[in-house]
Amino acid sequence: MGVIAKQSITGTIVTYIGVAIGALTTLFVQTRFLTTEEVGLVGAMIDAATFFISLAQLGTSSSIIRFFPYFKNDRGHHGFFLWTLLVPLLGFLVFSLIFYLCRMPIGAWFGQKSPLFVHYYYLLLPLSFFMLYQTIFETNANVLMHIVLPRAVREIGVRVGLLVVYLLYAAGVLSMDGFMVSICGVYAIASLINLVYLFRLEPLDLKPDWTFLSENKTVVKQYVRYSLLLLLTALANGLAPILSALFITAKMGLSFTGIFKIATNIAVMVSIPYRSMTAIASPQLAAAMKQEDRGQCSQLMQQCCSNLLLVGSFILLLVWVNVDLIYHVIPNGEIYGTARETVLILMLAHLTMAVFNITNATLSYSHYYGFSLLFSFLLTAGLIVSNSLLIPRWGMNGAALSTLVCYAVYFTMVVSTVLIATKTSPFSRKQIWMLLLAGALFVVNEGLLRLSGDMNIWLSSIVRTVVIIGGGMWIAYKANLSEEINALLRKILVPRK
Repeated sequence: MGVIAKQSITGTIVTYIGVAIGALTTLFVQTRFLTTEEVGLVGAMIDAATFFISLAQLGTSSSIIRFFPYFKNDRGHHGFFLWTLLVPLLGFLVFSLIFYLCRMPIGAWFGQKSPLFVHYYYLLLPLSFFMLYQTIFETNANVLMHIVLPRAVREIGVRVGLLVVYLLYAAGVLSMDGFMVSICGVYAIASLINLVYLFRLEPLDLKPDWTFLSENKTVVKQYVRYSLLLLLTALANGLAPILSALFITAKMGLSFTGIFKIATNIAVMVSIPYRSMTAIASPQLAAAMKQEDRGQCSQLMQQCCSNLLLVGSFILLLVWVNVDLIYHVIPNGEIYGTARETVLILMLAHLTMAVFNITNATLSYSHYYGFSLLFSFLLTAGLIVSNSLLIPRWGMNGAALSTLVCYAVYFTMVVSTVLIATKTSPFSRKQIWMLLLAGALFVVNEGLLRLSGDMNIWLSSIVRTVVIIGGGMWIAYKANLSEEINALLRKILVPRK
């Protein structure tokens, strides 16, 4: 796991730099200079564009990872990268037409509670196009085992660009229309940087190798069938992560969407390590599945799941210990703090997703990838039903609870299928001790919070952070819950002789 560890650690560092910038932007700039409705508008636009590109790419991102090992050999890539550019372009054109035809029913659904979203609906096309190719170029770099710069563009470059746009809008330099157009411009610049970097990595032959395709018709058929299946899966997977926010936008209004998006941006910190680790582990996993090396697959999954469970649990505890302080220091915290419990529920949902999403990749790269479609549709159907039932009753907490319950059921089905069908397992005994440690630390925090009473909020947070996080990390290190993390800590902390 040397390459995975090196790239994922570097990628995670880059990601957390981006998180720091994103936290500054989300918690102190957006909440100060934008209304809750404007925060909700930006979030709803990006969510809608994310769903659009999940369909328009026609499964290209997953197909790149799964089939690159089939096209790569000593003679080159056989024009593989050409198809990674043309297929999503075709998808974008097709879904742009569908997007245009659906403008009336979408306007009717959002129009009453969120008219501002309907007003800027037309900007979803350019925003989606640039986000689409930013993703495609980044995935191509991933399979070439270079994730750091594309990750820096996504996590740092885009966030810095958006921060500049927010400040220009706050200063009155940009009108509302200019503000929304400038957001599209940020993603345009990001996609261009990724394109230039991709072509600088190594010479990419964009000429189709018809001879190779004719000699490997089975691979081509598998590629087409797999991509079409992923298109259907994307209909569910692309909608699932944003469904709760879209329901809030339609049923409660953009102001509530803004509060919910701030809570989501706090909660998403739990799943940040997953982004870098799976970006590197997925190509390795795809290659192992191709070779039917079940031992290697299980080892990769167990290492990823265990490390993500341990790190994600400590991030969840760190945020929860300090959640009152976070809402205390951000502008208009009394408004956004109404989503305090929502943050906890969403963090549990993101932790579930982060830990077990590698098993979803395993299923997708196996011969049983058809189950992904079934489970994805069940996930989406569950989210639609549960959001419809829970949001009217419990508002934002209902939306968060819907996400948690549906993801828990979804990954139970995925993991069970992986265990039975592929004879591989993501589980290890140490994961039980990780869960017990996290649960015990959570209980201790709740006890200390009650004992602190009227203690100064800063002092209370500092004391509980030292006791809970510091003490928990010491226990995890001494118990050697993660050999990889312990080895990394020893390498950092123990001086060389």
